[in-house]
Amino acid sequence: MLPSEHSVRRDLETGATVHQMTSQPCINHATYFLQSSFTPDGESLIFISYRTGQAQLFEVTEFPGGEIRQLTRGEGIHPFSPAIAPDGEHIYFVRRGAIMRLNRRSLEESCVADFGEAQLGECSLGDGGRWLTAAIKRGGESGIVAGRADGSEWRFIGFPGTVIHPQFHPLEPEWIEFAGDPAPRMHRVRRDGSGMECLYEHGNEEFVVHETFLGTTGDIVYTVWPFALRRVNWQSRQHSTIAEFNAWHITPNRAGTLVLCDTNHPDEGLFLVEVATGERRRVCLSESSNQGSQWRRSRYALAEDFAAARSAAKSGALSWMEVATDTVYGPQWTHPHPSFSHDERMVVFASDRTGHPQVYVAEIPVS
Repeated sequence: MLPSEHSVRRDLETGATVHQMTSQPCINHATYFLQSSFTPDGESLIFISYRTGQAQLFEVTEFPGGEIRQLTRGEGIHPFSPAIAPDGEHIYFVRRGAIMRLNRRSLEESCVADFGEAQLGECSLGDGGRWLTAAIKRGGESGIVAGRADGSEWRFIGFPGTVIHPQFHPLEPEWIEFAGDPAPRMHRVRRDGSGMECLYEHGNEEFVVHETFLGTTGDIVYTVWPFALRRVNWQSRQHSTIAEFNAWHITPNRAGTLVLCDTNHPDEGLFLVEVATGERRRVCLSESSNQGSQWRRSRYALAEDFAAARSAAKSGALSWMEVATDTVYGPQWTHPHPSFSHDERMVVFASDRTGHPQVYVAEIPVS
């Protein structure tokens, strides 16, 4: 066990209580914004830290001020891959080309599915934790893999381009929505590989990002960067605008009535948006560096953008961190990536306001 790193302060803008959960001078961040970092009982907080030299899973054992326990050891994990199972007892994550399952109590690891020399994205759970999916790139092939959490019925579903962020439909778990990168962005396919289709045809000039399901409405909510927060009906494909502002990473509540988001260019903090009216209220400031040169644009990065970023970095025009990840969209750990606690009274986010990314939890102010 490691001692608590917990401290508390008040947000300068809203007065919200903000808990700083980590303090080590290294990269620390929460799980990806499509997943909650809290266990379902709300007692523990899962986070990723490089304090041992590689990305590993850690746990604040009793939120907020409990001791810290290291959950994984050895070879580093994919830092944005973990997903906590609905039972709270298991965490799924990616290590190299394998999807692993960790027992939180015993710390025993088991392999769910191994795809050899492949690159896998984050894990996503569906149908009450009975199914798993992840993006995959293997050799010259791209697509998704999907199968049962017990290790059976796994299949590769190919796609002619890079795939990111596959997610199970919350009401129809035989469907998986995923993002093609760059455009067109939104697609769906059944988990048996049938019914592949594009949900929205658009070009690189319409910067659609961070789509996810709008809670249990079954619709999809997404941003057209940096102009608007929008939704599309799963059945009719009709699009509507929720609010016009620079919503960035988005996380709906379970009912689909609120959307939590961060902002960038300018970063005005974390907001809650009323889906019915588009009204928004600030939760707190993020004060994160929000790196990535493409977020200054309103289109996807093209080959020349990546080439220009690498060239400019050599002359000192860009952050070395951007070059280290070889992307114009990151590094991801400089982004807040806010998500809800299970009781939806708090939000978890990352910020490098102190010079190193740390994990924070803000209590949502009572309106």
